[in-house]
Amino acid sequence: MASSFEKTLVVMPAFNEEESVRAVVLEVFEKLPGISCLVVDDGSSDGTAGEALAAGALVARLPFNLGVGGAMRVGFRYAIAHGFENVVQIDADGQHDPAGVVALLAKLDSADLVLGARFAGEGDYSVRGPRRWAMVLLSTFLSRAAHTRLTDTTSGFRLSGPRAVRLFAEHYPAEYLGDTIESLVIAARAKCTIVQVPVAMRVRAGGRPSHHPVKAAAYLARAVLALFFALMRPPVKLADRATA
Repeated sequence: MASSFEKTLVVMPAFNEEESVRAVVLEVFEKLPGISCLVVDDGSSDGTAGEALAAGALVARLPFNLGVGGAMRVGFRYAIAHGFENVVQIDADGQHDPAGVVALLAKLDSADLVLGARFAGEGDYSVRGPRRWAMVLLSTFLSRAAHTRLTDTTSGFRLSGPRAVRLFAEHYPAEYLGDTIESLVIAARAKCTIVQVPVAMRVRAGGRPSHHPVKAAAYLARAVLALFFALMRPPVKLADRATA
């Protein structure tokens, strides 16, 4: 597994996460010895970059906020430029346990994209109301597109193998929810194999959640709209695994 860590880059999008990012980076290095970690400071106005550097992470600083999708595209391109085969996304707020990366990596022999699913039998994470309705709707449609059962299509804890990394370096969407919903559609249509593994999520270690509960209904509408635009996007052709 150590050799897999050496080929894998942790990409951590971070926007005003100075309260938590240092501890999260240190936990990554503790639980995944030998792995590299790139924090993409997505136009933060606080000390996020400094805290990440102090923890020993590589840091890419964006001049203004691009959102998770834009930050992740930077990470995918950095991975290709520096010889990494795999990219795993871990949030800077402490909700993702880096120990779960081991289970994600174990699936790469048979998959191109591995999702860490919150609703697949691990932990007690729950979502209610319109936000939950949106997740169920998205999971139904995207499971059909990916030809496999997916229960948590908006999870940001995910691992991309070599084919997906090349695909996302050029075609990773930066729009709202594009980094989760649209990216799965792009991967499915490029004939990437998508699977999920159960993971447990934790409470945020700091900062503020990106979605306030009062915006749950708006989230539902935006999720459906994001799915519509994702399905309108023309498929991307990608060389098969044997010729990659």
